[in-house]
Amino acid sequence: MAPIPTPPAEPHDSPDSYVGLDAPGAESRARERGWSTVRSLPPGAIITMEYRVGRLNFEVTEGRVTRCWKG
Repeated sequence: MAPIPTPPAEPHDSPDSYVGLDAPGAESRARERGWSTVRSLPPGAIITMEYRVGRLNFEVTEGRVTRCWKG
């Protein structure tokens, strides 16, 4: 049986620190801090719920991050 792969470590970064930032600035900061994928979504967007290591999600309202979560 093949071993279960170990996922890479995520950046040590709090998603709450992005709330209130303008969307382009938040995305730039997230990439600088090592997030491999950054996704901006409108409020209420329908998305899949799979967890992806290294992905940071932003809910953006009127150009500002109103919610942020990993995966």
